[in-house]
Amino acid sequence: MKRTTRTTVLTVGALIAALGLGAAPAQADTTTPRIDLRVLVVSDGGPATAAITAELDADGTPYTKVDLGSAGRPVIDAAFLADTVDGRPRAKFQAVVLPNDNPFAAGSAEMAALAAYEQTYAIPQVDAYTYARPQTGLQVPASGGYAGSVDGTTAQVTAAGKAGAFGYLDGSVPFEDNSPSVGESYAYLSTPAPGADFTPYVQATIPGTTRQGSLVGEYRHDGRRELVVTFVYNQYQQQFRLLARGIVEWMTGGVHLGASRNYFAVHVDDVFAADDRWDTQLNCTPGDVDCVNGSGTPDPIRMTPADVDHATAWQAGHHFTLDMVYNGAGSVDQREDNGGVDLLADKLIADRNQFRWVNHTYTHAFLGCEQNVTVVPWTCETNADGSTKWVSRATINDEIATNRAWGQAAGLPLDTQELVTGEHSGLRILPQQPQDNPNLALALTDDGVKWLASDNSRDPEQRQVGPATTVARYPMNVFYNAGRAGEQVDEYNWLYTSRAQGGSGVCEDNPATTTCLPAPLDTSTGYTDYIVPLETRTALGHVLSNDPKPHFIHQSNLAEDRLAYPVLDGVLDGYDALFAANTPVVNLRMKDIGVELQRRAAWKSALNAGQVTAYRIGTAVTVQAPNGTAVTATLPTGTTRGGTAFGSAYAGAVSGWTASAGSPLTFTLPAAATAPAATTGGGAKATGPAPRAKVPAGMTKQVPYTPDN
Repeated sequence: MKRTTRTTVLTVGALIAALGLGAAPAQADTTTPRIDLRVLVVSDGGPATAAITAELDADGTPYTKVDLGSAGRPVIDAAFLADTVDGRPRAKFQAVVLPNDNPFAAGSAEMAALAAYEQTYAIPQVDAYTYARPQTGLQVPASGGYAGSVDGTTAQVTAAGKAGAFGYLDGSVPFEDNSPSVGESYAYLSTPAPGADFTPYVQATIPGTTRQGSLVGEYRHDGRRELVVTFVYNQYQQQFRLLARGIVEWMTGGVHLGASRNYFAVHVDDVFAADDRWDTQLNCTPGDVDCVNGSGTPDPIRMTPADVDHATAWQAGHHFTLDMVYNGAGSVDQREDNGGVDLLADKLIADRNQFRWVNHTYTHAFLGCEQNVTVVPWTCETNADGSTKWVSRATINDEIATNRAWGQAAGLPLDTQELVTGEHSGLRILPQQPQDNPNLALALTDDGVKWLASDNSRDPEQRQVGPATTVARYPMNVFYNAGRAGEQVDEYNWLYTSRAQGGSGVCEDNPATTTCLPAPLDTSTGYTDYIVPLETRTALGHVLSNDPKPHFIHQSNLAEDRLAYPVLDGVLDGYDALFAANTPVVNLRMKDIGVELQRRAAWKSALNAGQVTAYRIGTAVTVQAPNGTAVTATLPTGTTRGGTAFGSAYAGAVSGWTASAGSPLTFTLPAAATAPAATTGGGAKATGPAPRAKVPAGMTKQVPYTPDN
């Protein structure tokens, strides 16, 4: 009988103990890869990759851009994509964006390196705009699909899209058609190729059929995942703005630096005061500086108590709060002229807690240079030595402090750190006043002002004015001097038609003006049919661009014909029709908008300086940023930091700012948010070069329909 030798298997710990040795230190797991939170964007210079980088910029999500047209660009190889840090494999990019499914030449080593990288580290790839073909999981358009314009089409988010990265949308994705003479969209609508693992996320009806063709979908193959986009777009178009969040969330798996929300705030200037009315015969505004030598008779527009009731009811119906930017002298003058009676002020003060309130100075005085208004346009008065005559520090102080005291006496819930000067005066105004009034900063210090409104059309960048930081506001093209629709259209025609058509000639003198009209609008229908849709698109475009800057109108626009409401309804009702309940409009007051913009500027500066490091290992996310720079991130619901829930809910995720002291911040993702596993088996296959996809003329720049593009 054969003798069997029996062996005893000891654990490493038991063996050490048996030998009388001290316990060995625990070995750290270095097999789980580190995934840096940075996106690789490979660009061909086209509008689609430019749109995605614009979205990443706006969100504050770091990326590295490789321009295929640059002779000095880096070579995309294994060393460019990955390495080892502290014994742990590191993927340098959490996602890859390509202009199409394969922008390289046949047999490209770079495409092979990307494919292998994506397979090894489970890195997703976005095909920003590609031709529909079997290599992208789709049939070619000639096989029952469609290739052509999709201007004016309404696409739909599929059930799979709603259950995934596009769940913040209510369902519809309308494609713009802003100009009948310009091709603005082009798409390849097709169905999945036989046997392909392809899931459509956004689709539209193939013309001439009842079948749906994919516009955005996920293709899984060879251990890789691609988001296949088969329509072209630019960063301004509504269809891209609606889908941009989902593209970023899909590529990052919902774990990325930066954040995006949809903001809308509306300031109503000149409350308690009255606004002078446009004179349709003189083509100027009597009582204001555009009428030479005081010509014409002023005809003021002022809200009534009924207008206040309408405003409060409208707010309640839209779950929205207006910011009332007030001038107390307007009420004082009204009482003096009417035996102590001001029914409007009584009503507004009684309903004061229904609104937010901002100091707009007492009399709405011009606080820059002293103006010479005997000429149009006005000029700055000068001293004997030729220097500019400035409104004094004492005058500015009096305007700010008196209005604040009046508001406090009336019980208005103010934040005294906020200020909107009349016409944003005191700040530089080109061409007449190329610098700020030097007395403005001194007065702001005296009065404790920290947030100062500026006009986005002439002073868009946030900057310091003494102790205050500017908050740029978008002017809406609903005019301050119009209470009735016919007046608005008449002034619009004057501004934006040629001299031969009875206009001012602004468009002839400045061909870059984007609101020029080919012919005057009908004064009875032009407001509803032309101006309202235009202003709605413009404002909604800002809302969809992660832009928190407020918009401003005037109290006259809530009076008489109540011209503001059709535009505001268009923005808010239009928004509600597009977005799910988990993605509401964010309605901030001026100070909070200023803080958001300030944090973004500091974050962008840190990113550009290479001072931010961020990576994921399993369910741990580590971020290090400079001391004093708040960190912004979007992470899955249930994420914690130090045992405390992170961020606030928005669009199916959580996001927010976290203060940094310069040391690493660690966030713990929920267990369900495990990173996708790398595939095993054979190497990934790189497809052949993608066919050239069509880019219509309307893609190369924004179709000129907005006043601010």
